[in-house]
Amino acid sequence: MGCCGCFGFSSSRKPKKALNSCRGMPNSASQESLLDDDVEDEDDGFYNGDMTETGIPDEYDFHSPTKRSEQILMSLLESGLICREFPVKETNSLLRSEDEDGNKTINEYVRQCKIGSGSYGKVVLYRSRVDGKHYAIKAFHKSHLLKLRVAPSETAMTDVYREVLIMKVLSHPNIVNLVEVIDDPTTDHFYMVLEYVEGKWVCEGAGSSCALGENTARKYLRDVVSGLMYLHSHNIVHGDIKPDNLLVTGSGTVKIGDFSVSQVSEDDNDELRRSPGTPVFTAPECCLGVTYHGRLADTWAVGVTLYCYILGKYPFLGETLQDTYDK
Repeated sequence: MGCCGCFGFSSSRKPKKALNSCRGMPNSASQESLLDDDVEDEDDGFYNGDMTETGIPDEYDFHSPTKRSEQILMSLLESGLICREFPVKETNSLLRSEDEDGNKTINEYVRQCKIGSGSYGKVVLYRSRVDGKHYAIKAFHKSHLLKLRVAPSETAMTDVYREVLIMKVLSHPNIVNLVEVIDDPTTDHFYMVLEYVEGKWVCEGAGSSCALGENTARKYLRDVVSGLMYLHSHNIVHGDIKPDNLLVTGSGTVKIGDFSVSQVSEDDNDELRRSPGTPVFTAPECCLGVTYHGRLADTWAVGVTLYCYILGKYPFLGETLQDTYDK
């Protein structure tokens, strides 16, 4: 299986729908959702999966799962199965300041507006003073993530480190690109600088009036399958395929984003137990509390996504979480 552009497709078709733009940026959209409040607030948000906020026992090595992931990913790099034309920049110093107009800055990046929020942190649109381009920056508090338990031996920080490791080796036209990681050991801040993608289609659940139509859905599906085949060929399970995580460029190319719950395996054995994805897109076997196959679960989520694209509504949606699973 080849790498980089092996599955690349292109199209000039523009997305039918995009999120509301932030001030001064046309067709902008939430890149990936993190926290509701500013990252400067220590008590921002909570993980919305199964976890408890707790102290960190000394005997736990929360980095061990990430170390295993790093070993697997490094073996892929050494085998030549994965390549990147430009490696991810790693920056170990941080300068937070303001420019002459009072805009907050992070090193070379000038803050434009907040474009996303969720469980772990927030996503903010920044402009680089070096190349003039816009980037979506995920911002985290390391101390906050270390308090969020997502598994018996893993915290939210483990998820973030794993996401970085996975994205460091990915290079594909249908996957959002990680450009830089800013991690100053003397501060509590952690930043992921990502390629900025302008928009995404939003399933409003209103039926055919908000559906994409078969032609656009077919094109979008081809892009999603292209990116997912690339991931699966390198033993990476995305874990949360859904329209919210499928970003659409101005030229109509779909890119898979948000690898915060993704997993990597050493071989074709993709059995998983933890299922942190979105319930509406979760495969039935993931709801049973037993092991399931990650690739098959991703494929199920693609099918649900296609249903949403064509019909403009969710196939399985109940009044409660249990109702949704029962469907």
